[in-house]
Amino acid sequence: MTAAFPIWVIILDYILGVIMWTLIGRVAMNVFLPENSDFFFMRVFVKFTDPIIRIFKPITPEFLIQPFVPLFVAWFFFMFRFYAMPWLLGYSVMGMLSFPLESDIAGELHRLLK
Repeated sequence: MTAAFPIWVIILDYILGVIMWTLIGRVAMNVFLPENSDFFFMRVFVKFTDPIIRIFKPITPEFLIQPFVPLFVAWFFFMFRFYAMPWLLGYSVMGMLSFPLESDIAGELHRLLK
């Protein structure tokens, strides 16, 4: 799957995918823990996602409750990966599970569980 894309596309998608999943992870962790928790993983999620959330603050609606703001920001990364990346690369559609990061993870899981 990854051989079909130039290396810069793979690297960009991996970076955007990790950011997106980290934002989603922060929302999931926030269901169980407050943002100021001493739990190591929650501190990491907050530390790495706060700068990204600050960048998106001007376009984040005020009516969103604070724990869901990272999910709103993750949605932008998803939209860029799903719509803008294929368009910029000249593809009309890339299909389901066409994200290189998720495709590689799914392929490795399939290989391990086979």
